[in-house]
Amino acid sequence: MHVVAVPALRGAVGFDLTTVCQVFASVRLPDGSAPYEVRVCADAPVTTTAMGMPCFELTPTHPLAAALDADTVVVPGVAGPDAVPQPEVVALLRKAAAAGRRVASICTGAFLLAEAGLLDGAEATTHWLAADRLAQAYPGVRVRPAVLFVDNGRVLTSAGVAAGLDLCLHLVSRDHGAAVAARAARALVVPLRREGGQAQFVSHPAPGAAPGPAGLQDTLEWLHRNLHRTLPLADIAGHAGLSVRSLNRHFRAQTGTTPLRWLLWARVERARELLETTGLPVERVAGLCGFGTAVSMRAHFHRRLGTSPAAYRRTFRAPVP
Repeated sequence: MHVVAVPALRGAVGFDLTTVCQVFASVRLPDGSAPYEVRVCADAPVTTTAMGMPCFELTPTHPLAAALDADTVVVPGVAGPDAVPQPEVVALLRKAAAAGRRVASICTGAFLLAEAGLLDGAEATTHWLAADRLAQAYPGVRVRPAVLFVDNGRVLTSAGVAAGLDLCLHLVSRDHGAAVAARAARALVVPLRREGGQAQFVSHPAPGAAPGPAGLQDTLEWLHRNLHRTLPLADIAGHAGLSVRSLNRHFRAQTGTTPLRWLLWARVERARELLETTGLPVERVAGLCGFGTAVSMRAHFHRRLGTSPAAYRRTFRAPVP
């Protein structure tokens, strides 16, 4: 039997921790047998969290050292003051990896894998809100903030919260095939594979413009009002009272990007808003946002968000009163 261990960290996110238990306990082989044993491991009771708030006290079924005998170790996310690396868990992860165990993390659990040196020179992910912090704290890690999980073979990382489901089902699929994983997914009432990555959940702030008379705020507002129009650089420069060359220079200095990239950001964000709040056909949304055609909007949407407009609408459309 394949043993999956979950270190019950101080400040562990309760959802992450119990996700591992729920997924692997749900797996059944064609003969009805359960291929996994799940161990929750810690040397003392721990208080789990949700959004950094203490939730409930958990009494683990196994000591922390029992995780060393597991085939797979899955580290949940941690929050609050206990989110700093925990030396005893970092040491355990190093020993588990050295012994050839498979090691994975959910959400901010990636920070403990990074602290253990298991992500040096490798790609990894975490919750998009923590991606920049992971990259800054561990510059040797190639952080991919847009994906749901990264599989490096013996070391895997996943994005936040529900992405733990994606990771665990992926592990089941690796171990026993897609049919067994799909049966577990049905029992959990979740899709085996979600379309797109976590990029579609990221709220992208607008590139800013400097205040004052030299700023581009009037032009940015004009662009927002005219997203449906074809807006060549010459027209934008004319509104700003600048040459095209000066426009590019001022735009980059004040917003950190070029006029056309800013315009694409604004069009995608406007399309997201219309897809979430209206029932307008995708073709109509494309026209209102200046993409011209649904095909063009679909290409830009997929490049930026990793999903299609139709799939995005199915995921995020607010119910009509």
